[in-house]
Amino acid sequence: MICKLESKKIEELNTTNIITQTPFWGRIKKNQGLLPLGFELTVSKDLLDVNEDADVKTGEDLLILTKKIDDNTCFAYVPYGPKLEPSFENQGLFLEQLSEAIKPHLPSNCMFIRYDLIWENQWAVEDEYFDKSGNWIGPPISKTQEYRVNFKTNHWNLKKSIGDVLPKNTFFLDLTLSEKELLKNMRYNTRYNIKKAFKNGIRVKEYGIEHIKDWYKLYHDTAVRHDIPLQSEDFFTTIFTNQDHHNKGVTVKMLMADLDGEFLASMFLVLSKERGTYLYGASSSCKNNQMASYALQWESIKISKNWGCIEYDMFGSAPNLEKTHPLHGVHIYKKGFGGDLYHRMGCWDYPYDKEFYDLYQYKEQYL
Repeated sequence: MICKLESKKIEELNTTNIITQTPFWGRIKKNQGLLPLGFELTVSKDLLDVNEDADVKTGEDLLILTKKIDDNTCFAYVPYGPKLEPSFENQGLFLEQLSEAIKPHLPSNCMFIRYDLIWENQWAVEDEYFDKSGNWIGPPISKTQEYRVNFKTNHWNLKKSIGDVLPKNTFFLDLTLSEKELLKNMRYNTRYNIKKAFKNGIRVKEYGIEHIKDWYKLYHDTAVRHDIPLQSEDFFTTIFTNQDHHNKGVTVKMLMADLDGEFLASMFLVLSKERGTYLYGASSSCKNNQMASYALQWESIKISKNWGCIEYDMFGSAPNLEKTHPLHGVHIYKKGFGGDLYHRMGCWDYPYDKEFYDLYQYKEQYL
């Protein structure tokens, strides 16, 4: 089994469907004070699956971010990576070998590495973790998860993070379907609301950075209404201005829906290789009966399809239909567009300094 890394400049990383593993994301995070590191990862295929040939190699690019904890320590974070997905039984072994291979490339004061795994959640394919209505009830307690994931590892060092950073549950739409088929897959109410929005006179257009204040006004309204931690206007300006300016990179589109010149809904659509991602959305608390957000989402889906994307990521939802979940309303809205619900493994840590990590994890519980 082989797992090795070679350093690579951030701008030399290949663009992928996963926007958080692109040069675009590295630039954004650098502007926000994190240190991005690029690598070319090579592994033997038997590290991914025991039934594969050990002499056959495969690889991918990997973006890692390092973030300060204090003046003397930091940790490494892999946003939605690695992209290579091992069989369930090899996940722990793969992460263990990768973590040890990465360690020499990280600052000496790096205390642990955190993987925000995009891999399908192991417990989302087992019937016993679904209720009688077919809703996923979620994975077991962390200790049980750790026991399974550390199977076959040498050090049993992988820990489930206290929380997750990027969305762990999302809906994916298949954009290889025709527009007619996409509409047919939607809930009746969603199709009706799209039709109603356009009948009411809602218009959806793409705007440039000169309208960032209009976006931010809607975003501020949404964040306050849903008690979401506020980002600054500069945060969104950074996303818009760091996109690539060639067709092989990442493109950001700021779409806004208006009625008679009044903006009612807006979103950041990110197009990366063959995936469109609904990265951020916002809406006005006024005139929500005009269904502007439905028209906006449908236009975004069509733009992604016409761009050449084969999938559309709704980027975040509740794991199930539990009404007490804070994202229940978001889940119902996104589910209406007919996508398939996907559950990721979420954040997992590999401590390099176990004593420090135990203390840090304890503090995270109360942050």
